[in-house]
Amino acid sequence: MAASVIVDASFLVTLISRRESNHRWATEHGQRFPPPWKTCEAALSETFYLLGPHGASGLATLLHRGAVVPAFHLADNTHAVLGLMHKYADVPMTFADACLVRMTEVLPDPLLLTTDADFRIYRRHSRQTVPCVLPG
Repeated sequence: MAASVIVDASFLVTLISRRESNHRWATEHGQRFPPPWKTCEAALSETFYLLGPHGASGLATLLHRGAVVPAFHLADNTHAVLGLMHKYADVPMTFADACLVRMTEVLPDPLLLTTDADFRIYRRHSRQTVPCVLPG
């Protein structure tokens, strides 16, 4: 079992919104890798935006319960995050994705839960694949 389970906006939206095609997958993997899940504020902002006013209460509940925990300090990682965004500008890499990749570099035994296939392209520490679980 991973010591640091990290979640991105796509996983959180898919978990909270029953209308998402991979909702069942997210629910099963949420149970397989139980909270607390770590993330960054940028991913939380994306999630609130994507869920809109009707879904925001689901994310707020996860935050209140401590199931989702912001665990990234940008001030300590600014250079690395901006470097990742520059390196993957052609993908393009979002700010949140760069923060999450950086989290996989600094947290012990990381595993990222996501539905975003771009994480298969990104590399941590320049050459290592990002340890992640995706649908299918």
